[in-house]
Amino acid sequence: MTGRIKGRVAVITGGASGIGLGIALRFVAEGASVVLGDINDAALAAAVAELGAASSGLHTDVMDESSVAAMCAHAVERHGRLDIGVNAAGLGAYSPVVEQDTATWDIVMGVNLRGVMLSMKHEARAMVEAGNGGSIINIASLNAIQPAEGMGLYCATKAAVDMYSRCAAMELGPHGIRVNSIGPGLVDTPLAALLNQTPAIKAAFVENAPLGRTGVPDDVAGVALFLASDDASLITGDLLKVDGGAHTKRYPELAKILSAEV
Repeated sequence: MTGRIKGRVAVITGGASGIGLGIALRFVAEGASVVLGDINDAALAAAVAELGAASSGLHTDVMDESSVAAMCAHAVERHGRLDIGVNAAGLGAYSPVVEQDTATWDIVMGVNLRGVMLSMKHEARAMVEAGNGGSIINIASLNAIQPAEGMGLYCATKAAVDMYSRCAAMELGPHGIRVNSIGPGLVDTPLAALLNQTPAIKAAFVENAPLGRTGVPDDVAGVALFLASDDASLITGDLLKVDGGAHTKRYPELAKILSAEV
């Protein structure tokens, strides 16, 4: 490793598993200190044990503003600064439009969109107050730009994350703060377990990716590292797709595949 972000401090929501943990591992390997925010305390403790002294974890509910504010304050108090915010906490949902229930709507909107808004608010506040610039990276999805049947709610939240990030990039640019999103395709994480563990669905995703494979967390971590580093110093307001080229084709017909599996 080259120490591309040596000495910098990052907060990572959803950092105890999946893409968030993958990014944390890459950041620590490249010289950063990380504060992980997550609601899964057992996974959080395991992640901190794996990452070592450069890490700490804080129980963080991204839908609770005081909890998010405490995470960012912890980073500044412990390390004296906050340079990078990675907002990876998220939920998936599958429901046809005619069956969508408001309880699911509220929680997915709450985690995926309200959580990103609150995290960006307090990350950016800390960066603006310090006056040293920074990089905020939001984990959106290929579904920010590619619709999927039965996933209208999820797609809507991720499209909103992309647009909210662009607006924030406009506002925060004068403070030297860059804001970008990453749009992963199918990645092997606990969140995507159903898709990855259903052979016909996994095969459909592979078929629709020109590079012929789906992703792993480290694929996304490499892009996050780039966006956090000085190599991306002139990049803001962008959505970087990490999907093996799947955006050039079509999303698998999940309802048809699932009905055939029954």
